[in-house]
Amino acid sequence: MITIQLDGQPHELPDACTLAALVDALGHAPHGIATAVDGLFVPLSQRAEIMLREGAAVLLFQPIVGG
Repeated sequence: MITIQLDGQPHELPDACTLAALVDALGHAPHGIATAVDGLFVPLSQRAEIMLREGAAVLLFQPIVGG
């Protein structure tokens, strides 16, 4: 198990967990949430490639759309 910071709170995950797996496990629709890891925006197309590591800071937030 590893511990990350999820929206500022400690959260335990199994080893070798991807950002995509975390979003899915939390029950969020992939297109309904935006993500950042360690302060860097991660687009939906790259979430499956991002392996979360001990101490990573993950933010989930509502995407801003419109114009």
